[in-house]
Amino acid sequence: MTKSRHLLAAMFLVGGTCIGGGMLALPITTGLSGFLPSLAIMLICWLAMTATALMLLEVSLWMEEGVHIITMSSRLLGPLGKAVSWLLFLFISYASIVAYAAGGGIQIAESVNSFFGSAFTRDHGCIFFLILFGAVVYLGSISVGRVNAILFIAMIVAYVALVIMGTDEVKPELLNYRKWSSSLLAIPLMLTSFSFQTMVPSLTPYLKSHVKSLRLAIVGGTFIAFLIYAIWLALILGIVPVSGSNGLAQALAQGVPATQFLREHVEGYFVAQIAEFFAFFAIVTSFLGMALGLFDFLADGFHIPKKGWGNVLLGLLIVVPTLIFAVRFERVFLLALDATGGFGDTILNGMIPVLMVWIGRYKLGYQGVQQVPGGKVGLSLIFAFFVVCLGVKIMSDVGYLPSVHDAYDNLELTIPELKE
Repeated sequence: MTKSRHLLAAMFLVGGTCIGGGMLALPITTGLSGFLPSLAIMLICWLAMTATALMLLEVSLWMEEGVHIITMSSRLLGPLGKAVSWLLFLFISYASIVAYAAGGGIQIAESVNSFFGSAFTRDHGCIFFLILFGAVVYLGSISVGRVNAILFIAMIVAYVALVIMGTDEVKPELLNYRKWSSSLLAIPLMLTSFSFQTMVPSLTPYLKSHVKSLRLAIVGGTFIAFLIYAIWLALILGIVPVSGSNGLAQALAQGVPATQFLREHVEGYFVAQIAEFFAFFAIVTSFLGMALGLFDFLADGFHIPKKGWGNVLLGLLIVVPTLIFAVRFERVFLLALDATGGFGDTILNGMIPVLMVWIGRYKLGYQGVQQVPGGKVGLSLIFAFFVVCLGVKIMSDVGYLPSVHDAYDNLELTIPELKE
């Protein structure tokens, strides 16, 4: 019974880490291409990110307990791999939790101001968010697992209520729109939405290196996330128009979650309220998963003991930089998530697990259960996919491909039929 509870908690932790700020940003970047093209790209990204998570599990099982990404990459990829992993892990983790802290701060500030009519700012909300949920991470993986499981269940309840009550608000004509040529622009956010790989080494000791349980936690958690994302996109893209007042384009310009303008396009009062609850739970569960992974990473990388003053130091290393960036930069919620997917996830959570498995299997002769079938051909195809994703992001940033921002700037010419 205890093993089943731990498996369920681990599955919720994986799903909760995926279903976070990326979920609130996805409708903004996918709205331009439409529902069906976005769903197709999301399916491919889910398969690829789940595969690399299983690869990282295979590598983790080769190592002794407590070993994290830095030690893994050092042993398998040498000093250069170690340095790249260091930089990218820190970039992904800090950028993600900065985005979640900023999004959570916005949610808290608006809720406090709505209930009490006070002048509670986003900065105050970020501070409150980090103190409250940073303390949960400080208490360790068991506490994170329990709190996350409760919040994940609450998030699912809010989500189900939102879907049931919001279905009648969906406008089919909005879902019929398709622009396949713009679907690639959403890849960075798609990858971020299934980004949890860096916490796989933390799951291994939590489930006592039980291979079947770890596989179920990873595949089950990401599959839950995929289903929830698919229904979520249908709901939001079917309610909130891309353009016009309080549309997805305006949410992009202001760098706020897609739920921010939901109340402007629904008739039922409770739909918007439930959406706000759901958004908050989604951000918190994702924050807990990423922060726990960063906590263990810093402990491994700096050889800081996770007890006493070591825990205090690790907590400060997470909270202080996060707070500084979350309160100083506007639109950080969307910008940070897009950057982590386009650069961080394609390399650290995409290419590097493939390289580590390749070298471990075929160069160093590590033995163990192969978590991803297909041999060298399968590894090559997955690696090529992430190379293409990185290339799309780079060409978009340098101007060879239009970015999401460019596409929305030309909205009058591209999708006038959705104008209000």
